[in-house]
Amino acid sequence: MFVDQQREARPAGLTHRVIADLGAAMAAGAVVLGDRLGLYRALATGPMRPLELARRTGTAPRYVEEWLRGQAAAGYVEYDPVSGEYWMTPEQAGVLTSPEGALNAPAAFELALGVLHAQARLETAFRTGEGIGWHEHDSQVRDAWARVQESLYAPDLVSTWLPALHGVEAKLRRGARVAEIACGHAVATGLMARAFPASRFTAFDHHPESVAAARARVAVAGLADRVQVEESWAHAFEGGPYDLVTTFDALHDQGDPVGIARRVAEQLAADGTWMIVEPVAGATVRENLTPVGRLYYAASLYFCVPNALAQEGGHSLGAQAGEEPIRRLVRAAGFGHFRRIAHTELNVVYEVRHE
Repeated sequence: MFVDQQREARPAGLTHRVIADLGAAMAAGAVVLGDRLGLYRALATGPMRPLELARRTGTAPRYVEEWLRGQAAAGYVEYDPVSGEYWMTPEQAGVLTSPEGALNAPAAFELALGVLHAQARLETAFRTGEGIGWHEHDSQVRDAWARVQESLYAPDLVSTWLPALHGVEAKLRRGARVAEIACGHAVATGLMARAFPASRFTAFDHHPESVAAARARVAVAGLADRVQVEESWAHAFEGGPYDLVTTFDALHDQGDPVGIARRVAEQLAADGTWMIVEPVAGATVRENLTPVGRLYYAASLYFCVPNALAQEGGHSLGAQAGEEPIRRLVRAAGFGHFRRIAHTELNVVYEVRHE
């Protein structure tokens, strides 16, 4: 009897979860709209009714009213049934309006929407085993990922991660040579360059459009005199010896990470450091059966594994590879020192040195 009751309860529980997931999936576009139309930023200034929010943002009241109701149902904004006003808590405003918060939620949802353009291509890849390169995704994906990176790295890169590396911060202040490989839009390079004006930076990516976007970003930031962006595959970058080489959420989605590690070893100064930033992951699948693990497995299915399979090398670690595979590949490249130096809710940082 007890077993039968359990079986009867399971569909209801799973149905509830599916309903929640479906609501989140369908609401993703509403979050992006709220960002693009300035609805979150306006509402973050104080409580207001739908009509006032519509007036402030130059939008249609009926649409705004429905948008607000959905945001309240999601817990993204607050609602007072007596006054009819909506407002945002400091936490909600931080997540939904700050580009340098713990996670830029609108950018993350935009990334999720953008990747769905590859749905048909991914279905074909399932049948053929072929890869899908990062550069083959819609440009919306790359632009949104740059915004997400800003929120992931800005709070900790300069203040916590770099100081935790042995002797690196002092080198950067004196003037060091730094490389970022598989840089995308060179977001992390920009953060470092602004903080350490005496150092010189070179960012590398194999995708011409990403290189162009990174160069434009560098120019707008006024960093062109200290930052170069070059077109190169990660396993072939040049210009060393470098005092610091960096990879940001990139090593796990390369087809030949060992080959890249060997190239880093060749280009790194004898006393240099390789800083590897990777997604947080447990050592086993069981340890990754969490909300964060679910997010990363989904991202890995669309981005990381397909990108690795699109390259030569035969590897496809995926976003939830964990620490031990990273340790093994840097050891295989001849490095003698490997340690974890920092972690956040979404990232883990490793220090790699020759000795």
